[in-house]
Amino acid sequence: MTEHTELNSATSFAIMAAWVAGAIAVAYAAGSLLSWVLQRLGRRSDLLADVARLTRTPARVTLMTIAALAAFDRVTETDAFWRNTVHQILVILLIAALTWVMSSLAMVVEQRVIARFGGGDTQMTDADRHRRKIRTQVTVLRRIAVAVVILIGTAAALMTFPSFVDLGRTLFASAGVLSVVAGLAAQTSLGAAFAGIQIAFSDAIRVGDVVVLEEEWGRIEEITLTYVVVHLWDERRLVLPCTYFTTTPFQNWTRQATELLGTAELDVDFTVPLDGMRAELDRLLSGSDLWDGRVGVLQVTDAVGGHLRVRMLVSAANAGALFDLRCAVREGMVRWLQRTNPGALPRWRIEQFAGASGGLQTHDGGARANRADSTLFSGSPRAEQRGRAFEGPGAEALAERAESPDLAHTPGRGE
Repeated sequence: MTEHTELNSATSFAIMAAWVAGAIAVAYAAGSLLSWVLQRLGRRSDLLADVARLTRTPARVTLMTIAALAAFDRVTETDAFWRNTVHQILVILLIAALTWVMSSLAMVVEQRVIARFGGGDTQMTDADRHRRKIRTQVTVLRRIAVAVVILIGTAAALMTFPSFVDLGRTLFASAGVLSVVAGLAAQTSLGAAFAGIQIAFSDAIRVGDVVVLEEEWGRIEEITLTYVVVHLWDERRLVLPCTYFTTTPFQNWTRQATELLGTAELDVDFTVPLDGMRAELDRLLSGSDLWDGRVGVLQVTDAVGGHLRVRMLVSAANAGALFDLRCAVREGMVRWLQRTNPGALPRWRIEQFAGASGGLQTHDGGARANRADSTLFSGSPRAEQRGRAFEGPGAEALAERAESPDLAHTPGRGE
């Protein structure tokens, strides 16, 4: 009897496996046909082309899972001990496949919106500020949508287990307390997520913006819900949490426009021909493709330490061009000084004297009245008068009495 039961079970399982395999094969063929049709129609519609390209694999997996589940439920006996386990596995696979399809459709929507309003998939220029803003916001929204879809799919898969159903009822019953506890436990993560949303819609930074932060400058490469990737000028990647951009000051060189001003400074001798330097700066700028023609100024900003500090202010269309232009102007000016005015390069001067008092003339006697006072409150009548003014009330009257011959020898009333 036992052998007969085992034989029936094995036969039922083989029949079920055959039906499921056949249903999967038919579903795969139907998925391939659907992809071919969408590709053909995609030649006339970019939307259908994106759907065919991004949902090809998840759509086939979904069709095969649906077919397997339908065939399994149709031919499997209800009293088979393994029926519930296999059915639950197929349901979880179907939920995962549908989650995959919904995530792919979110990517399709992202691609179409970017192509319509954000400049497509090609690398955008810095001048396209509006398109970079749209691209940043759409990318963040797509990430949020995918996260929500995955969360719903995970919850749906867990609900297939009876123990999780009971747990869900308990959670709903104590939702108030648990929400507070969950909020406190995930405060950092939630703060980063809300910071990512704030960045996307506050227009503080966008994908492609040139920024200066942490003493580094680079371009915003990626913005997610929790972190931002900055592509630095030397090919490094700087990964920062989204909260950094909401709590720390930073420079955005392409916030409104990409044009920038920059300086190139030189220390030169006092004998440098400034008019010649200005003419050479004009020549260097006019012959450079990096200069945008807006600003080209040479000024003396300091004159201490035995040399002049000359600042050359130039402008360029973007940060990369400005950096190269500053280097070219600095190098060209140094070459010009070496070639035409080598004496104008910085130098130190040392003068020697014949003796300790060589070349110095001293005057005394009547000449003292003609030179400046050496002290402020003593040493001369004016200095002493100035000093008495700070000795307090009555000091000037006492000094005049002491200087008068008659008052100086007049005895006091007590004598």
